[in-house]
This record gives sequence, C-alpha cells and structure tokens, in this order.
Amino acid sequence: MVEFGGWNMPVRYASNVEEHMTVRESVGLFDVSHMGEFVVSGEQAKDFIQYMIGNDLEKLKEPNRALYTQFINNEGGTVDDLLVYKRENDYLLVVNAGNIEKDWQWLKAHLNRFPKAKMADESAKTALLAVQGPKAVDVLKALIGQEVEKLKPFHSRNDTVDGIRITVARTGYTGEDGFEIFAGAEEAVRLWELLEKVGAPFGIQPIGLGARDTLRLEACLPLYGHELDETTSPLEIGYGWTVKLDKGDFIGRDKLLEQKEKGLPKQLVGLVTEGQALPRQGYAIKLGKEQVGQVTSGSKGLSVGYPIALGFVKPELAQVGQSLTVDIRGADVPAKVVPIPFYRRSR
Repeated sequence: MVEFGGWNMPVRYASNVEEHMTVRESVGLFDVSHMGEFVVSGEQAKDFIQYMIGNDLEKLKEPNRALYTQFINNEGGTVDDLLVYKRENDYLLVVNAGNIEKDWQWLKAHLNRFPKAKMADESAKTALLAVQGPKAVDVLKALIGQEVEKLKPFHSRNDTVDGIRITVARTGYTGEDGFEIFAGAEEAVRLWELLEKVGAPFGIQPIGLGARDTLRLEACLPLYGHELDETTSPLEIGYGWTVKLDKGDFIGRDKLLEQKEKGLPKQLVGLVTEGQALPRQGYAIKLGKEQVGQVTSGSKGLSVGYPIALGFVKPELAQVGQSLTVDIRGADVPAKVVPIPFYRRSR
C-alpha cells in the first residue's frame, strides 16, 4: 500500500506482471475512487465549462455522453486533464486525485464571470470502480444485462443493481475495452463484492496502481505529473485533437495558437531502448554527448516484451527512426524513436 493523492492505495494485490496480463487477456477490477468529481449546474454551466476547457462541449449533443479534455492555463500549460460527462440537468467533471484542490480553486477563480453557474465538489460522496479487459463486457452483461454491449465508447447509462444506483460509462485508462462505474461512496464495498461475484466465471482479478501505470504507458495515455504538467501543452504531447482552437474563447487559447504558428518548444515521443535496463522518469535523452530531452515515463513493456519510454525531445528529433541514447545509471543506452502507441488492442 502507498499514499497516493491523499489516499491509501494498493500498488499490487499479487504481482504487477500477473495483473497487467490479466487486464490484457481477460478482465481486471480497479478501485479508482480517489478520482475527483465536480458537478457544474445552472443556466451558464455549459458556457462556464466551455471557457475552462480546450475541447468543444458542443460535441456532447445529448445527455449520457463524455469528452476527454484539459484545463489549460494562460501560458498554454496544463492545469489538469479530465473527463466531462453531460447529464440530464448538469455536467460531471472527473479530475485527477492529486489535483482536486488545485482544480477546485482554478475553477472557482473564474466562476464569477458566470454568475448563473454553480459548482459542487462530490468527490467524497462518489465511488468509482473500473472493469477493464477483453472480458469486461461479459462482466457488465452479467451485472446489468445484454443491452450494455451496445453502449458506445464515451457514452454512459444509469442503472440500478441490487438496490445500488450506478452510472456505467464505456471509458477507461488501460488501452483495453472497459467500463467505469460510479456509485455512492457508501455502496463501494457492496458494488466491489458484486463485481467480484459476477466476474468470477470470467477470471476477474483486483488490479493495483503498478499495473494501472504499465497498462496506460503501453497505450501511451498521459499521466499528469509525467507527460502533462503546468509547463506542458496538450499540443506538445500530440493531443491537438483534444483542442478546438476555432470553438471561441477559452483560457490558454492565445498561447496554443502561438505554439501552432511558431512551432512547439518540445514534442513527446515513444522510445524503445536496447537491452534489459529500464528507462525511468527523469533520465536524460541524449544525442551524442548533448542532452536533448528527458524521459517522462518508462518501464518494461510487459505485453510487447522490451523496455519502452515516453519522453520529450526537440521537435526536429521527433521523427520515427531517429537514433538517440538514454542515460540509464551512467550508461548511454541506444534508443530509437518509434510509432506510438506501443500497444493497440485488436478490435
């Protein structure tokens, strides 16, 4: 167990490798109740969120839809990345555990521009469990019925199971098919036990933070504090698709337009290193003797079978095939820029 965003969290239940492969091959169960949940309501809720995020809320045409986006600061850096859910009468913002207080203050600082919008922090009242892997859909069918198979990615639905009111969303952070299930915090244990029971025939296993990190790294999903931070824009990690510069005014727009016109200061790349030594966050990326970047995340690619890393380099060194080295404990280990993601599930 480790401290994580103010929570006591399991790093592993069995072994990282076992848990990682369980999610890739069958189905895993994650407790992600540490995530933050803010509800934004009122006449100006939509206008307020639209001003605070880089993506376009107009994409959520009807309720029970979700959108990945970021809060961007005036310098183009990322305050946090999040999911926005459109519900019947309000919006649900799901933010990172370590940023709950920072995000709350960031939103609050701009709320006075929208006097008819209201915010509520429901993080402490909300549990969130994730069911991820190729057999996730089987577990959810056993839980709430066949209809769940028709739920599209980034769509959600409300259900009641064993008296527990839940919202099921087809979202996740592993690179696999999967679902995230919201419930009242007081129902978390009962819902967990229910998922273990209905998931038993499909081999469901609990999964800790260690495998959560290696799974998301293979799928090249950014982790706040690694690939994203207050000095890094969504454009620099290759997430331009999440930023809609033509949607109207939003915080950070001018700086992102400037980056687009003048070029990026740095660019995120995928690296594969030779041998068995593992690249880790903070290790120097070099060209010859010169440091040209830094690793943001690195590990053994458990599904792909070799060491992998994400890191920032100068944009002119970001092309696939570029030869570099990573300084791993004093040794310059050969590395190559490769296409990302490292792992893509078969459809």
